[in-house]
This record gives sequence, C-alpha cells and structure tokens, in this order.
Amino acid sequence: MAFDIAVKRIYEAPEKSDGQRVLVDRVWPRGVAKKDAALTLWLKEIAPSDELRKWFGHEPARWTEFQKRYGAELDGNEDVVAKLRALLDKGRVTLLFGAHDEAHNNAVALAGYLLRHPRA
Repeated sequence: MAFDIAVKRIYEAPEKSDGQRVLVDRVWPRGVAKKDAALTLWLKEIAPSDELRKWFGHEPARWTEFQKRYGAELDGNEDVVAKLRALLDKGRVTLLFGAHDEAHNNAVALAGYLLRHPRA
C-alpha cells in the first residue's frame, strides 16, 4: 500500500484535505500561533540534526547529498519514523515545514524517504 503524503508550508491555511497535519521542523516557525496551526502532531524528533541542517543551509547544490545524509539519520531513528508510518496507515498525512524553499527542505526529503521505504 502506498502512503498518501502531502507536503506544504505551515504558513498556508489548513484544509480538510490535509488529513493529519504533522510539523516536521525542530524549531517552531516564526509568526505561527500554535492554535492556528491545526496540528495533529509536532514531530520535532524526526527533523534533521542541527549539524546536518546547518551544513545544508537550503543550498540547492547540496540537495542530493542532504537527502542521503538525512536518509541515514532516519535509518537510525526507527522509533520516530514508525510513529509517522502509523499515522500514514490511517490515511493522508500532510508534512508541514517552515522553510521558504518549497522544493528543497526536510519535509520534501522526508516524504521521498517514506515513499522509498514504506516499511522498516
């Protein structure tokens, strides 16, 4: 069974079609009130390590290597990945992020990882 995963910026308005909304950033996004975020879960433990996040710096030239390194971190974080898979087993999950770059961020990388690795 393929997962139903969506990815969007947390600054976009919540919609019913989002399903379960999961923030996957380690730091709470600026300017977003927790009551307005309509989160199912804030899964900060699944975010890239601070070291990896700082190295990447949202540089598109580092994107491929970032995905590899983040995938390796996720491989070593099975309990947290399992939490997210359990939500995905129940239906659509929208991974939320705060970055400006909508194509090169940890939520996009995480969605790709989950689609490539539906089960541990």
